[in-house]
Amino acid sequence: MFHTAQPEVGKNWTDTGAIHEKRGLKGRVADDTRIVPGHPSLTKVLREHIKAQELKPGDLLFPGEKGEMLAGSVIRRAWRTARLKVLTPEEFASPLGKRVYDLRHTCLTNWLNDGVPAAQVAEWAGNSVPVLLAIYTRCVSGQLTDLKKRIEARGDLPEIPL
Repeated sequence: MFHTAQPEVGKNWTDTGAIHEKRGLKGRVADDTRIVPGHPSLTKVLREHIKAQELKPGDLLFPGEKGEMLAGSVIRRAWRTARLKVLTPEEFASPLGKRVYDLRHTCLTNWLNDGVPAAQVAEWAGNSVPVLLAIYTRCVSGQLTDLKKRIEARGDLPEIPL
């Protein structure tokens, strides 16, 4: 469940000079929350981590050296190292997973390709349906055969007596 966001915006863009700006969720009223499902295997790993670290509500899952928010530069370096280890040189040179944020795009694309209704994906993503479809319509693939079967399963048109 998400209730706030702390995007990295840079100190020139905040009133306090901090790198991160704590705010409510985009496009929602103050104090609103958004539930986002997690894959069961990821949920298990995160719960084990929370238990092992004895984290309490409000604690950071992965704090930086001084217990503060992990620096974006640290995350980007770790992501680059992980990409180097798991991708071929051609894949690494490509835009495939270039940014950590690309995982969001992959997740939303997978949900749409798995047949999750666009309205549900938009709610989980914190987007409107028009914005979601404007970005992801061309990413949806692999459903045509199933969709045709669903249309055929409805049966023939009723006979009309002449």
